[in-house]
Amino acid sequence: MENKPAIQPSGRFKLKYRGADCLNCGHPLELSDKYCPNCSQANSTKKLTLFDFFEEFLANYFSYDSKLWKTLTALLLRPGKITREYISGKRLSYTNPFRFLLSLSIIYFLIISFSSEFESFNKFGYETRKPIIDLQTEFDKIEFDNEDERQLALTQMDSLKINSFFKNQMSDKDSTILVNPKSYFKEINTEDLTRRFLGKIDFFNTIIKHDTIYYFEQGLTKFEIPENKENKMAFNLASSLVDIEKRPGTFVNSLISKLPFTTFFFLPFFSFFIWMVYIRKKYTYTDHLIFSFHNQSLLFILLIVSNLINAVFNIRSEGLFILIFAIYLYKAMRNFYQQGRVKTVIKYFFLNTLFVILGSIAITILIAASVFTY
Repeated sequence: MENKPAIQPSGRFKLKYRGADCLNCGHPLELSDKYCPNCSQANSTKKLTLFDFFEEFLANYFSYDSKLWKTLTALLLRPGKITREYISGKRLSYTNPFRFLLSLSIIYFLIISFSSEFESFNKFGYETRKPIIDLQTEFDKIEFDNEDERQLALTQMDSLKINSFFKNQMSDKDSTILVNPKSYFKEINTEDLTRRFLGKIDFFNTIIKHDTIYYFEQGLTKFEIPENKENKMAFNLASSLVDIEKRPGTFVNSLISKLPFTTFFFLPFFSFFIWMVYIRKKYTYTDHLIFSFHNQSLLFILLIVSNLINAVFNIRSEGLFILIFAIYLYKAMRNFYQQGRVKTVIKYFFLNTLFVILGSIAITILIAASVFTY
C-alpha cells in the first residue's frame, strides 16, 4: 500500500508529479518519497519551468536550513568550533571549506576590481605624461610691451635651444643606445651574467619605446641580435615593463584578478607551519588546513561587509573589521586548539608575524611572475 504524506506538498513536489522510479538512478520510490533515498534527486516528473529552476536555485542558498546559512552562523558565532565539528565528521551540515573560501575570495576581489579606480592610473602612463616644464605655454603667458620685444625674446630662447632641451630630453643611456644599437648590444655581451641581462633589458626597453620593434623576431635582423633564450627572455620582460609603464592601472587590475588563486597556493604552505607549531596536538595537516580555510573565509566576509559599508556610507571601516578579525582569530585558536591563554597569545603573535613575512614573499613572487607573463 502506498504511503501518502501527512502534509500536502506544492509545486514540483505535488503528489501527481511523483514517480514510481527515480529518473536519475532508477531506484524504486514510494509516493511519500520527496527525494530518492539512493541518490537524493527530487522525486518529480514535472518538466522544469523557468520559475521552478530559479526557485530551486534560491532555495538551496536562502532556505533557513541551508548549508550556507548554517556555515555562516557557525563561522560568525562559534569561532574555531565549526572546524572542530567539521573534522570530527559533522560535514553534511556545512559547506565544503575549500569551495566556500574560493567563492568568497572571488566575490571579494571582484568587488575590489569594480569598486576601485585602478584603471584611472593609466593616465600616469609614460605616453600620457606631460613635460614637467612647457616653456612655450609659460612664454605665452608673459605680457610684452610690443611685438618686437616678444620676437626678440623668442629668438634668444631659440638660440639657446632651451625649449627643445626640455621637450626632447632623454637619458644619456637612451641616446647612446639609439646612436649605434648594434655596437651597444655587442658591448653588453662582454659583461657578467647579471649586468648583461639587466643591460639587455635596458636596451630592449629603449628600442621598444623609441623604435618600431613589436616582436623579438624584428630585432634579430634589424640589430643583428643572436637568437637565444636569454635574449628572448630579456626582450619579453622589457616588453612587459613597457606595457606596465603605458597602462599601470590595467596591470594592477590584472594582478588583483590573480589573488584568489594565489590564496590557495599560499594557505597550504602556511598551514604547514601551523602544523609544526602545534605538532604535539593530535591534529593532521589537513585539520590545520581546514582551520586556515575557515579563518580566511571569515576575513573575506568581514572585508566584503566593510566594502559595502564604505560604499553606502562613504566611510573607511577596514581598520575596525581588521581589529574584529584579530580578536576573532585569537578566540578561534583558543576554541580549536584548547590551550591556555599564555600559550595561545605567544603562538598567535608568532604565527601572525610569520603570516605577514610569508605573505610579503608570496606577493613579491606574484608581482614578479605577473611582470614576466603580462
